[in-house]
Formats: sequence, structure tokens, C-alpha cells
Amino acid sequence: MEQRSKIAIIVAGGSGTRMGGTMPKQFLELAGKPVLYHTISAFVAAYPDMQVVLVVPEAHFEPARQVLACFDTPPPVTLVQGGETRFHSVKNGLQQVQDGSVVFVHDGVRPLLTISLIRHCYEQTLLHGNAIPVTDMKDSVREVNGEGNAARNREQFRIIQTPQTFLSEQLLPAFELPYDPLFTDEATVVERMGHRIHLVQGEERNIKITRPLDLVIAHALLAKGGE
Repeated sequence: MEQRSKIAIIVAGGSGTRMGGTMPKQFLELAGKPVLYHTISAFVAAYPDMQVVLVVPEAHFEPARQVLACFDTPPPVTLVQGGETRFHSVKNGLQQVQDGSVVFVHDGVRPLLTISLIRHCYEQTLLHGNAIPVTDMKDSVREVNGEGNAARNREQFRIIQTPQTFLSEQLLPAFELPYDPLFTDEATVVERMGHRIHLVQGEERNIKITRPLDLVIAHALLAKGGE
């Protein structure tokens, strides 16, 4: 299989307001290390040639450097200033990407992704041009509109995760498009360029930490282990 350079753009711009505290959630402690430490660690462990671009607000540069200082051997991480929206933050991170790469775009507050998922996304991207991890919906779904609401078949929907992974020749041109509020993730941007989106099986443990309960769950999942 073809081998390409690998770049992980980790977006960590949250303010932490939903966690009920002043510290942004990506810097909260999880099993003795900051949340962001676990996220970065997964990527550098997946491939020895992985490069990491960490996109954070300028005000968070110093806390981000403190996270990197937690590593015994500091990983190759480039700090980049975030933008007004996720789209603009990712676009800033993409300035560090050379063509001919596989690019992972990941939420900094998804610290429990596994090495296996990262490698699977990479391999599937080489085959299909992109790989978007998803999980099945377990709850009933209703669509709400101005006239009321209606039940929908949950089998027709999937929950989107990250790392959303792309060949650079798909992702870089897509982010030259003008910003559109409908760009809710990287897949929607690439899809606008006419590329077909390839879904892969995500992981139940790959949760996004946004509220205090998520941190409790993450502690339990880390204690349980798994790769």
C-alpha cells in the first residue's frame, strides 16, 4: 500500500463554559494528565512519522506548551492560532500541510480515540480519498419543524466523529472555498467540491468531552483500558 506523510490537525479552541468552570476543557485533568495530552499521544503513537498541528487560541499557547511539557520526549507539534470558526481554525492549520499528505482533523477534546482507529482511517483514506468515522444511533429520532415534529428511521442516520481524514488533494482545495455556515465539519466542505464521503466504523469510546459527566465517563473508560 502507498505510504504518505501524515499530519494531524488537532483543533482545541473550546472555552469550557459548558463544563461549568473557568479552565478550558482541553486542559482539564484526565487520569493525571491534561485531556489534550491523551489526544496528542494517540496520534504520535499511531505512526512514528506523524506530524501534529495544534490549533488553539493565541491566549492558550502557554497552557498548550505546558501540555507538551508533560511528554517524556516532546512530540513534533506546531502551534497555530485558531480562527473565528472551526472552518477558519482548520484553514489556519492547513497552512502547515504539504500536498501529497494524509490529513487527520480531530477534536482536541476527543482523547479516547485508539491507535487502531487512526490507522484504519489512514488506510481507508488511501483507498477512498477520505474516511469519516461514524457510529450508529441508538435513540429514537424525531424531526422538528415549524409545523410540528415527525418520527424518523434512525437506521438512516449516523453520528459523526473525528478524526475526519482526507487526502490533501481533496482537503486543501476545499478550504479555498468561501466560508458557509452550513460547513459544520470538514466532510461538508469536501462534499461541496463534489467528492463522495466514505464512512467508516467509529468507536463508542471516542466520546467528545463537553460536560462534567463526559469527564467521569472518560476516566472510567481509560481505567478499563483498550487500544
